[in-house]
Amino acid sequence: MRMAEVSLKFDLTQDTLRYYERIGLIPPVNRNNNGIREYTEDNLRWVEFIKCMRNAGLPIEALIEYVNLFQQGDHTTQARKELLIEQREQLRLRIEEMTNTLARLDSKIENYGQGINRKEKELSRLTETEIG
Repeated sequence: MRMAEVSLKFDLTQDTLRYYERIGLIPPVNRNNNGIREYTEDNLRWVEFIKCMRNAGLPIEALIEYVNLFQQGDHTTQARKELLIEQREQLRLRIEEMTNTLARLDSKIENYGQGINRKEKELSRLTETEIG
């Protein structure tokens, strides 16, 4: 699959794909005789994995480290697992913070709703008084 197709499939710009490859977030992509990148199924799995992890907020540095460890072979399995466990904990903490923030926003929005209802009732009382 060519870069333009991968870009569309994963909703990433071609510049982003080149950047990910250049910094080592995805392993090097093979090129055909004309120098055009040809993404394999393995490449696509890496792109999908990195996009998923980035969408979850994992830092580029941690992902680069993970890819480097993966490329070093099976003797890095434990280090990769520990890195993923650490990132999972960081993500869990961010989710907790976001959940708390969401609850606070919901509360603030509810307060605005109650304030509007109060104002509407006051206006309707004023209107009734003026009519009566």
